[in-house]
Amino acid sequence: MADGEVVNGSADNQEVAPSGKKSGHASLLDSGEDFEMLDDVEEDVDDDLPPLEDAGGGKKKNNLAKDATKADAVADQTPSAEPEEWLDVLGNGQLRKKVLEPGAGPDSRPQRGQNVTIHLKTSLTDGTVVEELPNLSFTLGDGDVLQGLDLTVQLMEIGEKALIEAGAKYTYGALGSSTPAVPPDADLILEVQLLSADDAPDLELMPPLERISLANRKRERGNVHYQRADYAFAVNSYGIALQITEASSRVDISQQEEEELLDMKVKCLNNMAAAQLKLDHYEAALRSCVSVLAHQPDNVKALFRKGKVLALQGEYAEAIKTLKRALKLEPSNKMELQTPKYSLSADRTECSKTPRIAFLSMSINNWIPLHTCHI
Repeated sequence: MADGEVVNGSADNQEVAPSGKKSGHASLLDSGEDFEMLDDVEEDVDDDLPPLEDAGGGKKKNNLAKDATKADAVADQTPSAEPEEWLDVLGNGQLRKKVLEPGAGPDSRPQRGQNVTIHLKTSLTDGTVVEELPNLSFTLGDGDVLQGLDLTVQLMEIGEKALIEAGAKYTYGALGSSTPAVPPDADLILEVQLLSADDAPDLELMPPLERISLANRKRERGNVHYQRADYAFAVNSYGIALQITEASSRVDISQQEEEELLDMKVKCLNNMAAAQLKLDHYEAALRSCVSVLAHQPDNVKALFRKGKVLALQGEYAEAIKTLKRALKLEPSNKMELQTPKYSLSADRTECSKTPRIAFLSMSINNWIPLHTCHI
């Protein structure tokens, strides 16, 4: 039942798989939705994710769409920048850009959805170099790299070399990073040269195995965001991975490859449901679970998450039914059902008969109190 492994620390030091061209591609950065990161208890709800604690970015309101809009406005209004001029990208002093060497002109600036390659040198504010990547490739706007980098590269011209001062909010946040070695709450200096920008390949013409591999790398990026409690970014990455798995194909595809694409889709939906639960987006999480169960009716993790969502929505009887089914399929999860012999009001309204309270969990750390009458 393992769905993929998440590596501790950041994946920003690795080359990120460029995305394929997607019709109607909707990145979180231009979705217009304002996600709020919410505190939650530690729980083992994601596919092969280690226990998580909500810290860093997950505790703050993240106005991703607003930041992207500000960056767009700067891009529209800024002519080819002259050296030695600092540009306040978002107007808050937390993300500044200075051109060191001008590029090929404003018309050469990359667009979101394009695959870009940059030379990146990352330093602490005291000058300590923590990372240097001569050819880092990623899809602009997909959340594949640090937010500060994603927002500023779209303002660069081909061949341009720029210095970027990025506050911790737009880099590794309160958690910092083990690889590269970045302390918590550290501001960074990024020296960037934009080497190239190309249109993403057409997903419909991409060989199935390449498409599966690309979707998996986007999903793994989502896992990194999830582990760092950046749940809105995680939802974005899982959504992009889903688009890749769901794209139609104009090349030959075997039955085994179709099954692998479906399996990847299910993994993405399961992980997305976990992130949506963290954001208290219950309806969205329920839809993700229902989609999983449409393909795999006995998927225990989807059943558990569906049961949890139903409980949080007050659908207690249906929640218990769903969780009992999960227990029957996989008793080793040690889900427990208890019915203490005492009265308890449901939703603070007294019941006409003796109510019961059911406590269900899929693991020792995941208790869900369900208050209801006449189960």
